[in-house]
Amino acid sequence: MMVKGQHNSLLSDINVTPFVDVMLVLLIIFMVAAPMMVQGVDVSLPETRTVQSLNPDQEPLVVVIDKDGGVHINDLEVGARQLGEKLQKIFENRTSPEVFLRADRNVSYGQVVMVMSEIKSAGVQRLGVLAEPLADAQENDQN
Repeated sequence: MMVKGQHNSLLSDINVTPFVDVMLVLLIIFMVAAPMMVQGVDVSLPETRTVQSLNPDQEPLVVVIDKDGGVHINDLEVGARQLGEKLQKIFENRTSPEVFLRADRNVSYGQVVMVMSEIKSAGVQRLGVLAEPLADAQENDQN
C-alpha cells in the first residue's frame, strides 16, 4: 500500500479486525461447548463438615450410585452385580487400585453398602467416599 505524499514507503499498520473476529468465534464455541464438557452422572451428594479435595494430578476412578439406584463407573452404566468384575478388568491396567464412591443422598444405606462390598471384592485397596462441604462450614473457613 502506498501512503499519499510518500512515494517509496509502505503502510505498516496491523489490521486487527480478522484477529478479533477469530477470537469472538472461539469464545462462542467455548461458551457452547463448556457445559457439555462437564462429565459424570448428576447426583445430590450428602454434606459433611470434613471434606478433603481430590488430587488433580491423577484421574480418579469414580463409582456413582444415582438417585434411581443405577450404578456407573465414571460415565459408563453397569449393573451392581457386574461392578466387581468390571473393576477387576479396569485394575489390570492401573497401578493403584483406588476408587471414589459418589452416592446420591437419597439412596438407601443398604445399596451403598452392597456397592462398597462389590468394590472391595474387586481388590480395591483404597475406597474414598465423596461428599459436599456444609454451607456453614464454608462460611466459617472464610471468617
